Amino acid sequence: MNIAELYNQARAAGLSAAQAAQVAPMIVNAHANPLDANSEITRSYFVEDGVCGFASVVVKNIKFANGLKKLGIGRKNYGGGYCISVRDFNQSLTRKEVYAHAFAEVLRANGVDAYVDSRMD
Repeated sequence: MNIAELYNQARAAGLSAAQAAQVAPMIVNAHANPLDANSEITRSYFVEDGVCGFASVVVKNIKFANGLKKLGIGRKNYGGGYCISVRDFNQSLTRKEVYAHAFAEVLRANGVDAYVDSRMD
């Protein structure tokens, strides 16, 4: 399997997993005094996609990383390796993480050292 095919297979697995993910929505309250959680709530927002955040897949395989670079996919990772950011699913951390884990699992099953990096926004 070539690099583009493997990337497409991993992406398809990620998209499928993310679309099937159960996301817990959240309510965000704005307070009269933003520094006092006990102050009057002036407005509430319903966020259907749950908590906001970012996720990416980091690969440590040089051949795969170089292939992605030639395809115009990803970038060097600050902590080493090569990073494929999850750009789909708006700001939903849950969907981005589910996507990234499924993506990385396909890569690992095909001999590419990969892990997920994520953080809340």
